[in-house]
Amino acid sequence: MRGLLRNNFYGTLAGAKAFVGIAVLLGAFVVAMDNAIPTLVISYALLVMIGFSLNSIASIRKESATKWAKYKLTTPVKRADIVKSFFVSQLLWLAVGTGFAAAAVALSVALHGFPFDRNTDLFMLFVVGIGISLFMGAFFIPLYFLGGEERSEVILVVSLLGGTGMLMGLTALINKLYPGNMTSRQIVLSGIFIIACGAVAFVLSCPVAVGVFRRKEY
Repeated sequence: MRGLLRNNFYGTLAGAKAFVGIAVLLGAFVVAMDNAIPTLVISYALLVMIGFSLNSIASIRKESATKWAKYKLTTPVKRADIVKSFFVSQLLWLAVGTGFAAAAVALSVALHGFPFDRNTDLFMLFVVGIGISLFMGAFFIPLYFLGGEERSEVILVVSLLGGTGMLMGLTALINKLYPGNMTSRQIVLSGIFIIACGAVAFVLSCPVAVGVFRRKEY
């Protein structure tokens, strides 16, 4: 597994370097700006959390272009481990994106003060970014093995829209359960519920992807 994760890391490295450069420059701009309007902070945090995850799963397509996906099957690794390594890699890059977001938000708050109405608004910001990323990965990886690299661009867009749609659907469900003004406790519980749903979808997606990959012929 360690070798597979290392291989995935090198596969994402080129895109990650470019994205890190963009994230650093944008982060410096966001931190330097007055956050009286928190839109910049919110947009940046979502961009880096979802962006690093998106780069991770998008790099899977490169293996088909270089024929490495076929060669890897001749090495002494299990197909299940290959699939699992993609899921673990996305979690690691999601952690990187979350770290960038947390650093930018912390610096912005330290320099300019707290820009949100309630503390729970900041919590829900990370819930949205992490939730969309988890749902996106849960959709993309099995669909990629099912649809093939020829449809990977479409699958990537569908997965991003699907992850966003799942989060919006859960939000609509929560708003129906709590039609009035929600308390801080209810907001936190709702955020935990969203993350839990994303985590369950992400975990259940792994055996589905393994099953599809095992039947795939090259």
